[in-house]
Amino acid sequence: MNIAEIGIELGDLVNENFDPATFIYRFLEIYKAPKSTLDKFRKGTQNKADINGDLLWQRKIYFRQIQSGDTAKALDEIKALKVIKTYKPRLILVTDGKEVSALDLKTDDSLHCDFIKLSDRFGFFLSVAGIDVYKAVEENCADIKAAGLLAKFHDEIMQVNAGWHTPEKRHALNQFMMRVLFCLFSEDTGSFKEDLFVQTVSDYGGDNGEYIQDLLTQLFEIMNTSKEKRGNISTHISAFPYVNGGLFADKTEVPKFSKRAKRLLIEAARLDWREINPDIFGSMIQAVVDTDMRGDLGMHYTSVPNIMKVLHPLFLMSLEEEFEEAQGRRDERARLQKLLTRISKIRVFDPACGSGNFLIIAYRELRKLEMRIFQREDDLDGGTIRNRYETHVKISNFYGIELADFAAETAKLSLWIAEYQMNQRFKNLFGEMPDPFPLNEGGHITSGNALRENWEEICPPVNDPEIETYIVGNPPYLGSTFQNPEQKQDMASVFSPITKNYKNLDYVTAWYLKGAHYCTKHQAECAFVATNSICQGEQVALLWPLIFKMGLEIGFAHQSFKWSNLATNNAGVTCSIIGIRKNCDQKKILFHDEIARNVKNIGAYLIEMPNVIVQKSSKPLNSLPNMDYGNKPVDGGNLILSAEEKNELIGKYPQAEKLIRRFYGSQELIKGIERWCLWIQNDDLPFANSIPPIAQRIKNVHALRLKSKDSGANKMAERAHQFREMNIAQEHYLIIPSVSSENRPYIPVDLSDSKSCISNLAFGIYDCPIYVFSIVASKLHNIWIKAVCGQLETRVRYSNTLGYNTFPLPALTKEDKEELENHAWNILGIRQSYTGKTIAWLYDPKTTPADLLAAHKSLDDCLEKIYIGRPFKDDTERLEHLFKMYEKMTAKGGKK
Repeated sequence: MNIAEIGIELGDLVNENFDPATFIYRFLEIYKAPKSTLDKFRKGTQNKADINGDLLWQRKIYFRQIQSGDTAKALDEIKALKVIKTYKPRLILVTDGKEVSALDLKTDDSLHCDFIKLSDRFGFFLSVAGIDVYKAVEENCADIKAAGLLAKFHDEIMQVNAGWHTPEKRHALNQFMMRVLFCLFSEDTGSFKEDLFVQTVSDYGGDNGEYIQDLLTQLFEIMNTSKEKRGNISTHISAFPYVNGGLFADKTEVPKFSKRAKRLLIEAARLDWREINPDIFGSMIQAVVDTDMRGDLGMHYTSVPNIMKVLHPLFLMSLEEEFEEAQGRRDERARLQKLLTRISKIRVFDPACGSGNFLIIAYRELRKLEMRIFQREDDLDGGTIRNRYETHVKISNFYGIELADFAAETAKLSLWIAEYQMNQRFKNLFGEMPDPFPLNEGGHITSGNALRENWEEICPPVNDPEIETYIVGNPPYLGSTFQNPEQKQDMASVFSPITKNYKNLDYVTAWYLKGAHYCTKHQAECAFVATNSICQGEQVALLWPLIFKMGLEIGFAHQSFKWSNLATNNAGVTCSIIGIRKNCDQKKILFHDEIARNVKNIGAYLIEMPNVIVQKSSKPLNSLPNMDYGNKPVDGGNLILSAEEKNELIGKYPQAEKLIRRFYGSQELIKGIERWCLWIQNDDLPFANSIPPIAQRIKNVHALRLKSKDSGANKMAERAHQFREMNIAQEHYLIIPSVSSENRPYIPVDLSDSKSCISNLAFGIYDCPIYVFSIVASKLHNIWIKAVCGQLETRVRYSNTLGYNTFPLPALTKEDKEELENHAWNILGIRQSYTGKTIAWLYDPKTTPADLLAAHKSLDDCLEKIYIGRPFKDDTERLEHLFKMYEKMTAKGGKK
């Protein structure tokens, strides 16, 4: 479904004269209501409303048109109707043709606007079309501010304490920073008395901070000592509680302070640490204490909205739906108790946990839902508040693996801090909270290499069929060329028992494969953040068949999105999120931007499609002519000429012109860069050697090829006057760049005569029918290439074997080919009318001429009618149809 089209059509509707007799039917038609349903509404056979003139579509929408007056008041009246509880419409919509009021009964969001502005808010009503808007959690700027302030404090401590830069002191420094942060959190979250830590440091630390070292040494020791064992100590020291025998157990050294260090610590303590997200607590301190990470401060952690993109569809959505379904039922209390039991049996496991941010957010969201259930139980009991000191959500149900020991320890601490914060929230709602100290059993965080560890030992199976385990995280990505020897060994340890064909896979795929193995054995589901490259190009065929053969499916997926958070410098990675599970009948959800769609199946290319994998083919499966790479020089630049070199050579030796051809690679074609080459046939070699500059260039090539370690290059020294390949057209050829911008709506193909040649950085189709230009230049072909060939960073990577040879094409009649050829000449003619303009300019979305766009639109309509008799509705429909054709095409035994 094309969301943009809904907005456009709704804009057309509100700009027409308001017709109360037809408005709601046109409105529902725009939001893709089935024609049969609309016919029944017009006849009155499906309308559940019991008030004349109103319309009620069960579980969808209640509509009322009033003559004039207060639409908001009418909204409140409808909300109180009995039929609302009976038929549970998602939306209520009221209008008088001048104003609009609407209410989303699921989210409790409301809308009030002028009728003419209705199209600006078309997204509010997308649930009518079965589409939900995903609302991301906002990040807190206080996180970044706190991290920056702590970095200054850390640097001052390092400045005052000579020798603390050494590895031997690193553990002591890390422990010190962790304990200070714990105290800052504790006094603001209610675990300590208000301002206890900052007041003690301020009053007893000395004017210049000279007493803080001894003071903190005493405080850290006393927080590791139970009250029974403390003896006689100063009042300001005894005010600190006994925490436990773990966090403050090690008697590590405390650094000296300066006046500035004291001031920075007090300044940090004055921040409201209740506003700091505990999920990035560990990431903050890692960046603060590791100066190598300082440039990425605030950039390296997984942001809350991105974490929620994993957790929400993986299991939180299911819990929310169960909570919503329970309300208003006769057995609501029993349903709520069942839900609480389910929550108590949920385990979350992050095998690349870092400092625990995924675990923290998962814990927090489960506690928040639990409190809402408690509140609902209180409502059912008439407001009677019962003691609920024992939460069903235990941090001992949270597991992780982290390579760095310090980060693993920080993750445990972060979970405790999250528990304090949620206990404080509990107190605000119910008046009381459990005692924060001593600390109870913490999370199970293991320090180790996740790809070498046995996940079943770290998060062991439990003899309880109701236990649900969710594997989550943001593992390291690392393309194959960036993996160090140890990481390549990690990949081998995971993949080699199954397949030898894995060396071109990204590092993150090893987590997917281990997660898949875990899911096949246990009641578990898995979802990771990954680069979108694992769902593009050759990686699809290398990874996803292994997972699908295990009896697993993609349960949900977020299509490609740009990574971002609130750091000063945002990371620029393009990511996807894929959730895998055992094959089942549960709904599958596909996310694009903020839109969620229920689909029948999610394929490895992250669209609604069967589990079809496009495999490379050495020959076209579609009756198109062969496409080959261009010609590789292997010349050290000696056979290539710039425009200046070419002009200088011809200026001195005009007879050399017949040996020179225009030379095109991807950049030369797209940007109009002028380059030339020496193109010397064997018969012309004596003539070429008679021209001194050319003879010297040939000698240079000969020497370079002989010195090469490549035996193939050595053999080519025998014909040093020529490229490795000597492919050239008799009449004309198509040039297709191997890499181009993803912003262009079309592949920038061009037609050239036989007087030029192509480099190995582009593809060529030699002496082909002109209609082939229209195939390659079509929107259909462009979206196929983007889907199956993959990208280099954000650029489209073209492939003849994976994209062109596999492109599904229906049988073309003679008339079809003639019509497509006419469109090709039309597009080429329009291009030529813009003298001096490059393809980059012609196909830049900001500068593309209107007549060129119109010509392409005409071509697309023509080609798509050949496919299905009409233009496709949107790119989703295009891809879905192409993959169905590919499935049929390969099932018939196309040679590969």
